[in-house]
Amino acid sequence: MQSLVDLLQDIAQQFVAQSWLEAMAVILAIAYVWLAARENIWCWPCALVSTAIYTWLFWEVSLVFHTLLNGYYLIMAVYGWQQWKKQESEHIPIQSWSMQKHLVRLIILTGVAFGMTAFAGMWLDSKYLYLDAFITVFSVYTTLMVAHKVLENWLYWIIINSFACYLYFAKEMYLTGVLFIFYVLFAIYGYINWRQQLIGKRYASSASA
Repeated sequence: MQSLVDLLQDIAQQFVAQSWLEAMAVILAIAYVWLAARENIWCWPCALVSTAIYTWLFWEVSLVFHTLLNGYYLIMAVYGWQQWKKQESEHIPIQSWSMQKHLVRLIILTGVAFGMTAFAGMWLDSKYLYLDAFITVFSVYTTLMVAHKVLENWLYWIIINSFACYLYFAKEMYLTGVLFIFYVLFAIYGYINWRQQLIGKRYASSASA
């Protein structure tokens, strides 16, 4: 097993040798999450450029589902941008879904992920195929939740990004793995920030009633 010292040396080498494209993708990806947590519409242009780069990078390391996922992210970046821009004057309200609504969707998404893995497994032989599929399926759905400002999207991202972080380190994409550690922290910040705003709005509405 690789020692901790060797692992740290590999990570350091990856940081030094990392292409400017991945570095740019990481910077824009961090900007996207930070701006999204602050409900800033400029998060979507950052997402658009970052995911365009990652679509190519994931193809290079044979993460097929992640390649498709980032292609989807490109579409969602445009969709999310238009959704927020269309209602910018009204300001899209943050909403919270019931536990029952989430449970039904979790069951459906899990079934879809298993189905994708079984289907892809007939042609692909990858150690991380299940993990790749589950991260992809849940990321597709959670991105849609972000576009519609569903509070619980941040809780989904905490779990998704934790597993994604493990996957990227396993694939020796160390810079991206570190990025997803920050993603987990940003998701925690995003949830706290959005929740405070939702509670504040509900309190203001009840006080004015």
